[in-house]
Amino acid sequence: MKEKGITQYSLIKKYHVSTGQLSRLRSNSYVSTHTIDMLCDILDCDVEDIMTHISDSSNRNKN
Repeated sequence: MKEKGITQYSLIKKYHVSTGQLSRLRSNSYVSTHTIDMLCDILDCDVEDIMTHISDSSNRNKN
């Protein structure tokens, strides 16, 4: 966001990203693929530029 000169305020006011979504992003909680897609469009970047996958090994052995 810094590189693109986009603030959290502009995400909320100009791009209509909800404060709830921003809060979930900051706390590494669930964020919809729609939100990820929207952020990539706004920031003109790829998914891997804004997020990484962290495996939850506790869920792997439940099947």
